[in-house]
Amino acid sequence: MAKLVFAMNQSLDGYVDHDHEAFAPDPELFRHFIEQVRGLTGSVYGRGLYEVMRYWDEDHPEWNAAERDFAAAWRAQRKWIVSRSLESVGPNATLVHDDAETVIRGLKAELDGEIDVGGPVLARSLTELALIDEYRLYLRPVVLGRGKPFFAGPRPPLRLVAHDRIGEHAVRLTYVPA
Repeated sequence: MAKLVFAMNQSLDGYVDHDHEAFAPDPELFRHFIEQVRGLTGSVYGRGLYEVMRYWDEDHPEWNAAERDFAAAWRAQRKWIVSRSLESVGPNATLVHDDAETVIRGLKAELDGEIDVGGPVLARSLTELALIDEYRLYLRPVVLGRGKPFFAGPRPPLRLVAHDRIGEHAVRLTYVPA
């Protein structure tokens, strides 16, 4: 049975914002994310974050080796995109228009490993359905003052099960539903 994990960078004031330059991961954290993506069974994305991540679908000449590694890992993983507004999705992706709950429950039952949840709005919906098995908050010493909150709805009751430092500037807090 697969485990559904919601993991994202979070600023000290509780936001996620991948468009903010100050929020870019340092090399150690980026390498951690590359390895994490390589180990995933797949990812479930909401429309918004999926559109941001489509950046990795095409090579860019200015990329360094780590960026090329991340792009290769991201392209290789299976993706399920939950959206009522998208008409099509990119390579290695499946569009989920209706009954996302049934699809995700099926993925959890049929697959092994970890399935990443991409995006706080989707995570809120999956939290309300009690489908998320683990929350990983990567706290960074940045105050954004804006963006989407990590928890897009009320914070569910959680129990801390692990904490560790990733590089010089990030702490990963791992929680499970209480």
